[in-house]
Amino acid sequence: MIRLLVALLAAGLLLSACGSQSMSAAMKSWTRQGSTYNYVATNKALITDATHSAKALRTTGETNDQLHLVCGVLDYDTDAANSFLPTPDKVASTLLDKAYGNLGAGATICYTAGTSASKRARALSYLSKGVGQLNEAYARIKSDTSSAS
Repeated sequence: MIRLLVALLAAGLLLSACGSQSMSAAMKSWTRQGSTYNYVATNKALITDATHSAKALRTTGETNDQLHLVCGVLDYDTDAANSFLPTPDKVASTLLDKAYGNLGAGATICYTAGTSASKRARALSYLSKGVGQLNEAYARIKSDTSSAS
């Protein structure tokens, strides 16, 4: 009976060791989900989209069509990035969730801003918060992925 108990305990420990993965390995896997998702490329695209949207919002004579284009692209890319949450790291997931929420809110307000100075300012505020949170999440993810495995 004792041998059986020891064998079961040893088997359980072996199985639990096989199923565990370091945070670094889990985050590296998350950042490159096959051909469907690459975190670094997505993050760069979102920052570029937010920059284009902010530039359009700051340009007084920018047309509604141009705002619709740049803000629509940002909204689309933000939704796509959001679909890959959560990450294996709860803090990184929270940061990205907030960033995507702010970028999405900024894109939505931007899309309808037209010539309204107050809507443009609100959209810019959301975009600024979102990009700041993207940068904070990037630092967290970089730290996670550079940790010893």
